[in-house]
Amino acid sequence: MAGLAVRPARILIAALSGLLAVLVGAGVWIAALARDEQGRAGEGQAVLLAAGLHAKNLISLDYKTVDADMRRILESSTGSARAEYEANAAKLKSTTLENKVVQQGVLRATGLVSMTATTARVLVVADVEIRWDGSKSAPQDRYYRWQMDLGKAGRLWLVSKVVQVT
Repeated sequence: MAGLAVRPARILIAALSGLLAVLVGAGVWIAALARDEQGRAGEGQAVLLAAGLHAKNLISLDYKTVDADMRRILESSTGSARAEYEANAAKLKSTTLENKVVQQGVLRATGLVSMTATTARVLVVADVEIRWDGSKSAPQDRYYRWQMDLGKAGRLWLVSKVVQVT
């Protein structure tokens, strides 16, 4: 009779051990999913910051600091965007200096459209006031809405394409 009483106890212990193993496995799986999601959220934030920085570089231009301003635009871009900025740099510089352009912008919003491990697409909203030192012309307000494609270069996200949207 003693053997019969031990058997249900062993079955119960085995069942509880199995249940515990399943719960521990589920906990490990959920923790791994949470870490992955947190990593994606961190990368998403990095993408938004990179696109916002590039937009800020585009809308912050001053004839007194034009070389540094243009360098920042190039440093935050890559690929076809960088090639386009490099191709137009001389004309932008001469126009900015000649007209004594001062652009002061405000980044309004960034929004992540899509993202993979190495590419992303972001929508950016920015406003800028453009004035000309020494001119009696009234400052002009401009409103920019861009779609920016970004690529990962090492640990950095850089803007590879900028398209103005309406």
